[in-house]
Amino acid sequence: MRVRLKGINTVRRKLADGTIRTHHYHRATGTKLPGEPGSAEFLAAFEAAGRTAALARSAGTVAWLIRQYQASRAWTKKLSETTRENAQFDVRACEAKWGTTPLKIVENPRSRPGFLRWHEQLAEAHPRAADMKLSRLATIFAWGVDQGHLAHNPIATFERAYRSDRSERIWMPEHVAAFAAAATPEIWLAMMLALHTGQRQGDLLTLSWSAWDGHAITLRQGKSRRLVFVPATRALKAALDAAPRRATTILVAVRGAPWRKRRFHEVWSETFAAARITEDLHFHDLRGTAVTMLAEAGCTVPEIATITGHSQAHAQKILDRYLARTRSLAESAIAKLDDHRRNRVGLQTDLQTA
Repeated sequence: MRVRLKGINTVRRKLADGTIRTHHYHRATGTKLPGEPGSAEFLAAFEAAGRTAALARSAGTVAWLIRQYQASRAWTKKLSETTRENAQFDVRACEAKWGTTPLKIVENPRSRPGFLRWHEQLAEAHPRAADMKLSRLATIFAWGVDQGHLAHNPIATFERAYRSDRSERIWMPEHVAAFAAAATPEIWLAMMLALHTGQRQGDLLTLSWSAWDGHAITLRQGKSRRLVFVPATRALKAALDAAPRRATTILVAVRGAPWRKRRFHEVWSETFAAARITEDLHFHDLRGTAVTMLAEAGCTVPEIATITGHSQAHAQKILDRYLARTRSLAESAIAKLDDHRRNRVGLQTDLQTA
């Protein structure tokens, strides 16, 4: 089926020998379109000319700045493919709301209240999503300032609506044991890798067997781009040595194919529910758990950060939270012991006086 494209000028010229030559041009830009109408070459040139026209029409606006940002290294090279995919949703929302806004208005400090009101409106229903959208827009504006497109970033700082600190969320031994009892071998290997390496889920799902040399795992983290070297514990080495190599990736689904992120999340959630763990624990909390395990093994904060890829400050924060939690558990245990002893003494007194 042939698709009729709008915005094309067709020009026919008669050559000296009497033949007729037909040329096609993109109407808005005057760009000559190569190839025959409907061919891949023709369609690619038409789309490229359309993007050029759209960019020209939006010059000097937020939409134009977004296009410039997404064509830069800050977007194409410094962000992983997964991060770009997730961020694209927020970028579209920002463009839908602010795309036609001139940059001259944006860089005026008095524009700040308008952006903050939009953030507050979004936060009424979805505080975390509101933070992500305004944070993405702030990043684009900051890039614009660095490139000289903007003189001022009106939302360089803002108060976030969503507050959640999961640094105190730790998988305790009883949680791991319950999960292990409900897990398939494929899911249990994912747990082992996360628990003994402290790496993110995205990096582990794509981790290839070539990263494992029989003694340690070497990988470049997708988010931070840090190259980390993780010597294997005896337990992890035993698990990897016993694992069948059914694909290029270490972690695979039941049928042997690499995990799809959504499917892994579904199976992990089903396993967690089957384990009947009452605490609110996520896969990502295993990174913090790994930090505490390394600390209990005698590792220093710099050594821990080298393995997990955390900043030293964040690793220390996790440990501080963990120590506070274990102290409270210890105090609770002693209190229960004291109650038990008092009850026992009281019972013996009652028996003696009876």
